[in-house]
Amino acid sequence: MNETPTQGLGSPVSRSAPQDAPTGATFSDQLEGWLGGDGPKTLGSLIDLFGEKSFAVVFVLLMSLPALPLPTGGATHVLEIIVMLLALELIVGRRAIWLPGRFKRIDIGGPSKQRFAAALLKWIRRLERVSRRRLPWLLDQRLSGVVFGLVVFALSLTAFVAPPFSGLDTLPALGVVMLGLGVLLEDSVFAVVGIVVGAAGAVLTIGFGSLVVKWVKGLF
Repeated sequence: MNETPTQGLGSPVSRSAPQDAPTGATFSDQLEGWLGGDGPKTLGSLIDLFGEKSFAVVFVLLMSLPALPLPTGGATHVLEIIVMLLALELIVGRRAIWLPGRFKRIDIGGPSKQRFAAALLKWIRRLERVSRRRLPWLLDQRLSGVVFGLVVFALSLTAFVAPPFSGLDTLPALGVVMLGLGVLLEDSVFAVVGIVVGAAGAVLTIGFGSLVVKWVKGLF
C-alpha cells in the first residue's frame, strides 16, 4: 500500500482511487463493484480495496446504520467503537488503517446487509449528483486529517453514550456520514454541513442527559 507522505486530508482519504477502479469511476460505482464482486465482503477486504481512502469509506459505511432514525438499543456500539479507534489513528497521523484481526473479519455483505447497502448506494448517488468540488483546499491542509479525526471521534463518542432506544444517536452519526462523504467528494461545504448536523445532535444528547441527571437527583 502506498503511504507516501502528504500535506493534508485530500490525498489520504479522498484522491487515492482503488487500484482496479476504472478511470472516472465515482465512489458509488467503486462501492457497487465491490459489493457485486466475487471476493469476501469483510471489513478487511473493503480496507484493502480502497487503501488510503478507507478512513472516510469506513466512517460512512459503519455510521450509516446508527444514522437511521430508528432506536438501536446499543446494537451499534461495536460499529461506533471501531470508528472511534480509526479516528484516533487519524489524529496521530496514520495514513493506513490498522484494525485487530477480529474486526477485519466482520462480515458486511450478508443478505440483509446487502439490502441496506443497496439503499445506501441510492442515497450516495443522489448526493453525488448535487455535490461538486467546493473549496477542496480546505481538505489539503496539514492539520485537516487531525481535525477530521477529532470531529469523527467526538461525534461517534456522542452517539455511543446516547441513551438506548432514545434515537439521540441519529444526528451525531449522520454528521459523521455527511462529513465522510464531504471528504470523499472533495466538497468542503458538504463536510461543514455534516459537522453542523453532528454538533446539533451532540447538543441534544448532552441536553437530554443533563435533564435525566437532574430528574434522577430529584428523586433522592
